[in-house]
Amino acid sequence: MQTTPLSPDDPSQIGGFELLGRIGQGGMGQVYLGESPGGEPAAVKVIKPSVVDSTSRLRFAQEIEILKTVWGARVAQLLDADADAEQPWLATECVEGPDLGKHVMTHGPLPALLVLSLGATIAEGLGYVHKQGLLHRDLKPANILLGPNGPKIIDFGLAVFAESSASLTAANTVVGTPSCMPPEQANGEKPLTSAVDVYALGTVLLFAATGHLPYHANNIHVLFHMVTDPATVPDLTGTPPELVPLLTSMLSHQAQARPTVAEVVQQCRALVEAQGLKLAQARRRLTTYTATPPQEFLTLLPAAVSEGVTPPVPALFHPADAPPINGAQSAPADGSGSEAEPTLFLTSPHQAPPAGPPAPEPTVPVAQSAQDEQGKQDKEDPSNAQNMPRRGRGTGRPPARSLRHSAQARRTAQQLREAYATRAAF
Repeated sequence: MQTTPLSPDDPSQIGGFELLGRIGQGGMGQVYLGESPGGEPAAVKVIKPSVVDSTSRLRFAQEIEILKTVWGARVAQLLDADADAEQPWLATECVEGPDLGKHVMTHGPLPALLVLSLGATIAEGLGYVHKQGLLHRDLKPANILLGPNGPKIIDFGLAVFAESSASLTAANTVVGTPSCMPPEQANGEKPLTSAVDVYALGTVLLFAATGHLPYHANNIHVLFHMVTDPATVPDLTGTPPELVPLLTSMLSHQAQARPTVAEVVQQCRALVEAQGLKLAQARRRLTTYTATPPQEFLTLLPAAVSEGVTPPVPALFHPADAPPINGAQSAPADGSGSEAEPTLFLTSPHQAPPAGPPAPEPTVPVAQSAQDEQGKQDKEDPSNAQNMPRRGRGTGRPPARSLRHSAQARRTAQQLREAYATRAAF
């Protein structure tokens, strides 16, 4: 998401963080790109004055306490916060990269190998969250950021402690993102278990592999019926065959039938290794695939150019406004700035629908993907040039057959990185 200038009403600093621009907003707050006194970039979320009340402060304080509890390389870390300030705020690690929803909508679905890498990485990250006795409860494509060091989980605003029936939500309401919500959560059942996050991860991987979610409806009540009806099976159209058994089990209607996050990691690992790769290699390829700027792919494709084939530049990119490698564009690490399907606080589906026209299901719009510096190459994998997943045609990505690793390509890529870095906003 591109940073936009501060408005005259925006503060210039908060909590010691200098605010450099806006990177998004949500229902409760505005998210700014900030910088600490020591120069550390941060996503600073500030609650809007119009919604500051005792309930919003309590919910915000809960989010801060949860961020203090969770840890791991796959979680965007809390830097500082103050829930008691006149305008409550929190600052988290700023992950420089697009969210999964925007990347897929802009460039098309990921190859199956990279979906497996994504699944293993996020499942392992969720495992650390669950070890703290926490559930995320709102995992969705918009809450997975594709950073330069791999994907990260964001937005713990709806996270709760497992085995607890306590909630800040009003009676007869459910919270979450409808099309990524498991049946038991949609039904308002309590207490929930870690199986809710396994189901949600299944919807994320399905979206990564196909570009669509398991259920679609223009009416929110129809959507809830589809999610909670055991006879309505998830739509797996377009899913690569090797992923069907895993996604089918993760999207099981019964929570007890779903694998654990540890089992998801093992199944993803087995499928990757069946293709002759290590999971760490697949993870590096995922980072390279989602972070390499379009021009660098052009410099790494000498064969295509020499044969007279000119790889197309993505339609959303123009050389005059090339995104800097080092972070002029970034997605907020708390997820509030995402333009993807919002989290909804909805009346229980068992209550009568409200009067008036039905509310359409929110959709994930096409938006410009943020680009980041290129990930590490698979040095220990000599077959990398032959095994690099092909990018599908018609997705806005160059139709690369392989990546050629040569001294000239590396020098050219380094020159491009240095040229972009001189244009970085910070």
